[in-house]
Formats: sequence, C-alpha cells, structure tokens
Amino acid sequence: MPAIPAATVANLRDLGAVPLGGGRSVRAGLVFRSGQLDRLDPAEPVVAALGIRTVVDFRTARERAERPDHVPVGARPLVADVLADQLAASGLPPAARLKALLADPVLAEQSLGGGRARTAFARTYRAFVHSASARASYRAFLTELGDPFAGPLLFHCSAGKDRTGWAATIVLALLGADEETTMAEYLAVNPGVRTAFAPLIEGFTAQGGDPELALSLVGVLPEYLEAALEEVATRYGTMERYVRDGLGVPDEAVTVLRERLTVYAA
Repeated sequence: MPAIPAATVANLRDLGAVPLGGGRSVRAGLVFRSGQLDRLDPAEPVVAALGIRTVVDFRTARERAERPDHVPVGARPLVADVLADQLAASGLPPAARLKALLADPVLAEQSLGGGRARTAFARTYRAFVHSASARASYRAFLTELGDPFAGPLLFHCSAGKDRTGWAATIVLALLGADEETTMAEYLAVNPGVRTAFAPLIEGFTAQGGDPELALSLVGVLPEYLEAALEEVATRYGTMERYVRDGLGVPDEAVTVLRERLTVYAA
C-alpha cells in the first residue's frame, strides 16, 4: 500500500497495488486512507492530484468538533461515526486524552497498564464488527465504494490506524487478499504513526513510562486485528457473510466494488 508523501495530512496511503493473487491487484488511484484532515491543505499539489470526490470520516462527534476536516475542493464529506454507541464502554481514552496520558506515565499505568490497553483495544475491535453504529458506518462506506459512478474516495479516522485499519481490511478481504496480505497492510501504518507520536513516546519513556504501553496505545498490534477477525468468524463464518448479513451491503454493490477496484496484470 504505497505511502503518499503529503506534508499536510498524516498517514496518507493508496490501497492500490496490493496483491490479490491470480495476477490481480487493487486498482490504484481510487481508494485512499489517512489520518484526520484538520491540517490538510487542499491546494497541496500531491493532494490535489488525487482528485478525491468523497471523504468518509469515521470519527466521533467530539473528534470532528475539536479538529474539523479540511475537505479537498469538490469533495463530498460523509460522516460515519463508528464509535457512536460504543466509546464509553470501550475502556479506551478519547483521542483528545491520549496526549495527556502519554504526558503522565503514572496516570497511564493506572488507567491502562498491566495489559489493560491491549484488552481494551481487542474489545473495541470486536465492537467494530457487532455494534450498531459500527455496522451502519461500515455499511455506508462500502455502499459508497460500490457505487458505479463513485470517484476516488478517501476514508479516515484520527490517527488512521484502527477504525480506518478495519475498513481497509474489509475491502482487501472482499477483493480476495489473503490473511497474510491483509495483516501486512494493517501493520504497515506503524512506522508512520510511531514517527508522528515519537516526541510523546520519547517523553513518556524518559519519565519512566513503559514503552510497551506507549506502543500499545499509538500503534497497532496483530492481536487487535485478530480480535475483529475472530468476531467475524464467530458471528458470521466468513467476511462475505459479515458484509452481506451483518452490514446489509447488497450483493450488487459488492460486485461493483470488486469490478471497480480490481485490475489484472497485462
């Protein structure tokens, strides 16, 4: 999943070129992922060249209010609040509180130490599969991708790693990527995310904070994605049935999505 070197948006990546087997790959230039767009400059050449027509925002109302998106010129915003009915029960801090935790190792340890951060993330990832707000949000996202007249689409949350990571996993699985490929692409955001949070992590560890706890909060781990995949397997058996029965995405939209986003080697 090629990274795009934009100066005004973090973690911007094109899903294009991910291998799907059988000489197929994801078509480039149609679906992008990123972190929040509060600093985005729509006139930045590398951003303007993408021709984004739709922006799907997976963030909560509070996140959107605190850091509103700067949407590319001509793009239509689509709000899809994944955590609307689940955030309070997740055990995870709101994005706005994450920096406060990383600035206070004692508070972080009290709140999420002893493996509680990993447990909370796993619980949240399972909720990506079964909560009502998450199902509605991912249904809206996939339905938009399955519109035969849709243009290039960008989807994002705050850091572009969890809610966004699950969305990318669904798309790649529907297109036929194997689990090894989807996991590799899921984990590929870690260098960028950890670089963005490097000053906070360094300050946290310098004050005696547990570096593993810091990385559990700012990065992604295989066990997080595995929790969501296990939830899919338990509730629906396959990703296909999860999308059809759990999310309610019409088969016709999935067919169009596959046709639009798949390219065969010459």
